[in-house]
Amino acid sequence: MFQTKSKITLSSNTPDDFIKAILSNCTSIKLPKSEFILKRGDAQSKFYYVQKGLLRYYSIDEKGKEHILQFAPEGWFISDRQSACLNLKSDFFIDALEDSELMMISEAYIINLTKSNQEFLELNNKLLQNHIRQLQNRINQLLSYTAEERYLEFVKTYPDILLRVPQWMVASYLGITPESLSRVRKELAEKNQKKK
Repeated sequence: MFQTKSKITLSSNTPDDFIKAILSNCTSIKLPKSEFILKRGDAQSKFYYVQKGLLRYYSIDEKGKEHILQFAPEGWFISDRQSACLNLKSDFFIDALEDSELMMISEAYIINLTKSNQEFLELNNKLLQNHIRQLQNRINQLLSYTAEERYLEFVKTYPDILLRVPQWMVASYLGITPESLSRVRKELAEKNQKKK
């Protein structure tokens, strides 16, 4: 079953049938929990669309600390664009947090479709612009938002995965310690209690 309504279309003008036609020409893979589709040092030329499950995209610093850049639940794309588009070795990891079902899309397929199909070119441009916008927002949040504001933005971006990932992963994504996250959640709960 193709899930195409939310993250993939970006616009009500993109027909579901068109998205399904694109994905039907891609390879379906099953990725068990804890398995990787990318490790640091790999050169990858693939993009992945998550039909079922949950993935994360992250780096590990010299001290062994993880820094999560993105979660990818159902309906999201995930890839290391630098590696996929520029054929560079990756500095990142992508693994499955749950048993997952993905559509694997090769960079060559995307290039061919972009050259031959104006509708796909427009969709691909929208996806790229959306990716850039999300990165800009993420950088701005890390630089200028309070921990509480970052947490509230996380809840808006990923409303369905708070119960699917451990608290330390949410803290890693937010750039704060698990203890700070616990404090933020406690303060928000107290604020909500006072409103009642």
